[in-house]
This record gives sequence, structure tokens and C-alpha cells, in this order.
Amino acid sequence: MTNEDIQNPPVDVEHELVQGDVSDDTVSTQPSELDQLKSENALYLDRLARMQAEFENFRKRSQREQQEFRDYALTDFLKQLLPILDSLDRALKVEDISTTDFRSGVELIDRQFHDVLTRLGVEPIAAQGQPFDPSLHQAIQMVESTEVPDHQVIDELQRGYRLRDRVLRAAMVRVAQNPNK
Repeated sequence: MTNEDIQNPPVDVEHELVQGDVSDDTVSTQPSELDQLKSENALYLDRLARMQAEFENFRKRSQREQQEFRDYALTDFLKQLLPILDSLDRALKVEDISTTDFRSGVELIDRQFHDVLTRLGVEPIAAQGQPFDPSLHQAIQMVESTEVPDHQVIDELQRGYRLRDRVLRAAMVRVAQNPNK
């Protein structure tokens, strides 16, 4: 063997692979990987479809529950008002009643009504003698007065109410305006 034969050995054409050709081992594994990826894809698509269906069912159920809540939200409140209505009906059925007895009956009904409102978290807004607060009071008249401080509520014409932190109705008031200021 010459030096040239050692540097460039003879090429065995039958067993030599051209670069870029795929061996038999690689070809046999590709279809199984492809099948595996297809099955995973199908599994994920199935999961997605199920999750979308579950979400749609959840959305419909939530809408139905919200509608039922709206339909029956007043039930407890109305049940608490019925005894007051009964008292008013009884008061109207009584004939030949003195003014004093009628007034005491109306005061009792008024107390019942306020008790129900208190149990529900409704409370009156303090107005008379308080500084004017536009978030709680609605000024319908400014009255010149030197007897009370400027911007103080002089008179409450209609009581205001709040439910916890939210104003249901602002109190209608008359407010002092000091002409010396």
C-alpha cells in the first residue's frame, strides 16, 4: 500500500451513504412519531372541545342563576313588609275611632316600618343641624340667617336614607346662608 492509498482509502459504493439520505432506522421511526403526534393533537382538540362545552354550560347556568336571583331577590323584603300591610288594613277597617287612638295606631305602624328598614340595613341620614354635604343632602332653598353658621342645614323637608354606604335618597333640606360672609 502506498502512502496515497492510506490517505484516500477505496470507497465501498454498496455500503456508502450519500449525505442527506435517511437510514432505514430513521424511516421506520418517523411514522410512529407522526402517529403519536396526531393522537396527541386529537387528544388536545378533544380536551379543548370539552372545555369549551363546559364553559358554555357554566355561562348559561350562571345567567339562569342570576335571573332567578333577580326574580326572587325581593322575596325576603316583601315578607317583612306584609305584617305592616296587615296592620294598615286592620287600621282602615276600624270604624268610630278617636283621633288619639288612630294616631297611636299610625305611630305603631310607623315604628314597625322603621324596624324592618333597620333590620335590612337602611338608616336615615342625619340632616337638621348638620353641615351641608352635597353627597347626602339636596339643597332646595338657601335661607339668609345670622343665627346659625354658614352652610348648615336649617330644616329637613324630606328625610334621606342610605343602605349601608350607598345613598338611596338624599335628604331635601334648607340651608343657611350667612349674609355677613
